[in-house]
Amino acid sequence: MMKLAKRRKTPSVKIGNVPVGSSHPVVIQSMTNTPTTDVIKTLQQIKELINSGSEMVRVTINDDKAAEAVIEIIRTLRRQGYAAPIIGDFHFNGHLLLSRYPQMAKLLDKYRINPGNVGKGNVHDQHFAAIIKIAKENGKAIRIGVNSGSLDENVLKHLMDKNAKSKNRQSPNEVAITAMVKSALDSARYAIKLGLKKDKIILSAKTAHVQEMIQVNRLLAQKCDLALHLGLTEAGSGIEGITSSSAALAILLQEGVGDTIRVSLTPQPGMSRTQEVEVGKALLQSLGLRYFSPSVIICPGCGRTKNNRFELLANDVKKHIRKNLSQWKKKYPGIEQLTIAVMGCVVNGPGESKQADIGISLPGLSEKPSAVVFLKGKKLKNLTGGNIKKGFIAILEKFIKDNYSSREAE
Repeated sequence: MMKLAKRRKTPSVKIGNVPVGSSHPVVIQSMTNTPTTDVIKTLQQIKELINSGSEMVRVTINDDKAAEAVIEIIRTLRRQGYAAPIIGDFHFNGHLLLSRYPQMAKLLDKYRINPGNVGKGNVHDQHFAAIIKIAKENGKAIRIGVNSGSLDENVLKHLMDKNAKSKNRQSPNEVAITAMVKSALDSARYAIKLGLKKDKIILSAKTAHVQEMIQVNRLLAQKCDLALHLGLTEAGSGIEGITSSSAALAILLQEGVGDTIRVSLTPQPGMSRTQEVEVGKALLQSLGLRYFSPSVIICPGCGRTKNNRFELLANDVKKHIRKNLSQWKKKYPGIEQLTIAVMGCVVNGPGESKQADIGISLPGLSEKPSAVVFLKGKKLKNLTGGNIKKGFIAILEKFIKDNYSSREAE
């Protein structure tokens, strides 16, 4: 099996109760899209995101009313037992809001700021320094997040002018990537100069384009040892959004780059915001970086699969997992790494079933009407007739009890 590249060595950043960077697991983040001033809706969405597996949640804080609402939101979350870090997302007026609302500054676990939106000209450094001062006073981490769509105009103009005079001119996109890296690194150096420690800084550089996002983060990884947050600014929705995010994040994570991730999906009508969390979990698990739930390997079907019995059985197995997972996790440590194969015919069925912890190979178009069950590579028995689903679920339950030590017995 191909191994992932070794993770970059970075300082360990503590954000609330969640460690980030260094050798810690890659952390999943998400962001609310409700008006922060709507305390009830924002609280509900934060709890949904946390319950689905988001380990940090970012909220927009754009004015005084939002700042006041965040205080109430965080206090309510803590009273109700939700400990996940809450991150304040500040643009344009973060220095003012953090100064006006010291209780908010204290309750937030991290501040996210954009160098391109801190201020222009002479006030840029003043506003930036004001935020860093408040972060230091409260012991908070900062994410310096550079976006291609709101890049620091002074940095970009300087590099564009320099490029225009160069004999080896770069394309505008190449200059923009260089400007993103410079903006992030210059901001980090300034924060460190102002007294913020490296273990309080996370960098991010986001674009809407996969190849540009990969390139800019590779450069950041080469040029600094700070923790990095990965994501596209706008991935889109549905298949396109999931594909773009997965492509960009998987390549960098495979190379050992990235300490926190967000899959920024535009929700389709009626779709829950938690979809981006589920995609993030599936991505990390598919790479073998983290495990959240038993994996079900399913045959895609072909001309040999004359019916949909294997599809129905796979769905039943997944429903059984969802129904029991929370209890399994409490009772059976390591259950998340269980692999289950549900295959539709004899071409790959027996082989895939043998490679899984527990597998079943159903009959295809011309095979005998029986399903073969394998445990850890060895044939256990044949299931036939109408008892295949019930029989396989019973075998699965017994396998779990026999192979995962019960905490109840400890």
